[in-house]
Amino acid sequence: MSEEAENKIYNAIYADGHFEKIRLGALINKGGAAGKIYLNADNPQLVAKIFHNRKKSATNRKKLESMLLNRPNFPPVEKDGVKYVQIAWPEALLEDEDGFCVGYLMPFIKMEDAVSLDHLMQKAIRKKLKLPEKYAYRIFAAYNVASMVAALHKCGHYIVDMKPSNVTVYKSTMLVAMVDCDGFSIKGEYGRFPAEFVSEEYIYPEGMELSCDEMGEEQDKFALAVIIFKLLNEGIHPFSGVPRKKDTMTTIQNRIEQYHYAYGLWPDSYQAPHPYSIHEYFDKKTLELFERAFAKGQERPSAHEWQEHLWNLLHNLRQCKKNPNHVYFTTKGCGLCMVEDKFKGTLSEIKRQKETPVTIRGMGLEELDGEKVRREKEEKQARNQKLFYASMAGAVLFLLFFGFLYKILEVWQESIVNAGIGLQVLGLVLVMMLINHAFKRFYAYLPILKSRAVTQMLQVYALICMIVALVFLNQLPTDLLSLAP
Repeated sequence: MSEEAENKIYNAIYADGHFEKIRLGALINKGGAAGKIYLNADNPQLVAKIFHNRKKSATNRKKLESMLLNRPNFPPVEKDGVKYVQIAWPEALLEDEDGFCVGYLMPFIKMEDAVSLDHLMQKAIRKKLKLPEKYAYRIFAAYNVASMVAALHKCGHYIVDMKPSNVTVYKSTMLVAMVDCDGFSIKGEYGRFPAEFVSEEYIYPEGMELSCDEMGEEQDKFALAVIIFKLLNEGIHPFSGVPRKKDTMTTIQNRIEQYHYAYGLWPDSYQAPHPYSIHEYFDKKTLELFERAFAKGQERPSAHEWQEHLWNLLHNLRQCKKNPNHVYFTTKGCGLCMVEDKFKGTLSEIKRQKETPVTIRGMGLEELDGEKVRREKEEKQARNQKLFYASMAGAVLFLLFFGFLYKILEVWQESIVNAGIGLQVLGLVLVMMLINHAFKRFYAYLPILKSRAVTQMLQVYALICMIVALVFLNQLPTDLLSLAP
């Protein structure tokens, strides 16, 4: 595809089989990995997405045909005489003169009238972008996201790479605008066309070992619940919080993998809730749905369940008497006011601390020079390097020990054999549990143990070496051969 495609003419083929010629207008978006967006010179209500990769023409055609035949029921919404397109779903696929599928037509969404959903979650960003501060609008946005996902799931389609930056909302109405739908996991008549991307911090725990083409509704249900939680809780991620131990810090995705949900019905062992969270002021049903979404062994709420629940919340909100932008859910009162009061108290404490002279080891801050900072940095780097070498040395000793395990155990061969196979297997299991516990215990201290592949390799190696040692100590091959006819 040439860099300049304006005025090119393509055949637009619609779901009912009819086609028409269309001419590309100006380039309006260079797009992402998939393609560029052009105006339609013949119809201002439609735009054309032209793919970068022409080699995927056959696959793209089949996927687009499936999308044309299996559309979600989410028509444009009209308000005050303005139509708001809520999903950039293909209207027609585009062919060049050689019959190659080069892209598709879709409704034109005026992105200047919309913002990324993540811009709606934090007060500082809302203020900067002059977005409405009403809390009810964020609940309505959550409802619209749930409605969109429910409509897609009803057709058997999944978003997979669902995160706030991939969802757009109109600034004036809080209606959802979904784009890049060709990247979704699409249900076809004879199979599925998988998604190609997924993003950390939104991957469900059971999906950590899966590829994108293996993910489906469970991934969407988890990511949707994360987005709703962040919209209702001022941008706080449900798996972020205050770690109870400073030396066990992990990423949010690591916490997701280990089900460290900090806002559940029971306290989490790893972390406490964020100090400015308002989850305790949520409706009881809301907390139960989040518990099902994030706790281990629960059946996650469907998008339709969230849609119905959020609709019910919107129609039972209580107006805050102190702040007209605030609403709340229960007789506990306004969680937003609680957070604001708490934040003001924190600012007062910070101001008081700033007015108090600060010393480090008896020295004023002004006495600390750049040389000392540099020296401390070098000492930290040296410590990290020593830990790395210690990790490598420990791994080598581990490999050598289990590599010569048969020779080491040969001294006690008679006692081991007399103990019997049952006790030997029990001992093997106990040793493997001990190794696994040790790896977890020293995870934060030895850099090499932070790689899952390495720890799994070491455990498999130890298991194989122990099995081989027991086989030879018991002379199992000889005994087995003697049983042969």
